[in-house]
Amino acid sequence: MDVSSAVSSVLSAPVLAFALGFVAVLVRSDLRVPDAMAHGLSIYLLLAIGLKGGVALRGSDAGELVVPLALAIGLGLVIPVLAFVVLRVVTPFDPVDRGAIAAHYGSTSLVTFTAALVALESAGIAVPAYAATMLTVLEVPGILVGLLLARRHATVRGGWSATLHEIVTGKSILLLVGGLAIGAVIGPAGYASVEPLFGELFRGVLVLFLLALGIEAAQRIGALRRGALGLILFAAFFPLAVGSLTVLLGSAAGLGVGGAAILGVLCASASYIAAPAAVRMALPEATLAYPLTASLGVTFPVNLAVGIPLFAAIAGTLG
Repeated sequence: MDVSSAVSSVLSAPVLAFALGFVAVLVRSDLRVPDAMAHGLSIYLLLAIGLKGGVALRGSDAGELVVPLALAIGLGLVIPVLAFVVLRVVTPFDPVDRGAIAAHYGSTSLVTFTAALVALESAGIAVPAYAATMLTVLEVPGILVGLLLARRHATVRGGWSATLHEIVTGKSILLLVGGLAIGAVIGPAGYASVEPLFGELFRGVLVLFLLALGIEAAQRIGALRRGALGLILFAAFFPLAVGSLTVLLGSAAGLGVGGAAILGVLCASASYIAAPAAVRMALPEATLAYPLTASLGVTFPVNLAVGIPLFAAIAGTLG
């Protein structure tokens, strides 16, 4: 079995759970995942990833972090600019909405990262210890650049200090950084005592969370009205192109198969947790239905079904 097939087989349960949630809405089923449960599942996933990453980082050489983190910061600054420019060509949106969408695509998706993590590790591809750190680093610059691109055409509410505070203290950053710190402190011995909860149950929780996301994505898909075709094309193909190019970049930088593949996944993903909160606060004029529908209703399932196996296959071939 090749790398792409191995990864696809591991992703079958999460993909099918997402599809089940989507179909449930289309057939008007009363299936729903309570908001409190979905919120609890996201907290679990964030903390679990942080803990595992922190434990792995404890035994890592600090010098290994320099190249991947430099790549993460650089790409976090460049990708939203590219998104903003491409959106100008393929959609009729004004600069404020283009900036809001660019902020979402410059940031990252925890759940896409989580699915890739599970798939790569299950397919026997070692994921480097710094992967969770890259996820955390990529979360912030893309949002800020997207807001900056829109700022000339909008009234930024609350000022930049308030916006930065909203991003940095949001649950995704706080739980990831906190989990990394806890994992680094407790080490492998301490993690062993909580591994049955944060290790063995991780994949099952991911399937439940994707069921909830499938329901939410189907509920939002109807929000696509003006500029729908251009936005759908952007949401489907822009991430695949960016992800493939960053896999090449990661391989050339010596990140290895797992490192290059996870970098591609991160750069191809789009935020629907941290970015919406920041955009809602900073850009009240922006239509949040556009970036949320694009990221959750189009980009996320495309990455699950096509992107992750594709990036793994490219990295495997180059590796």
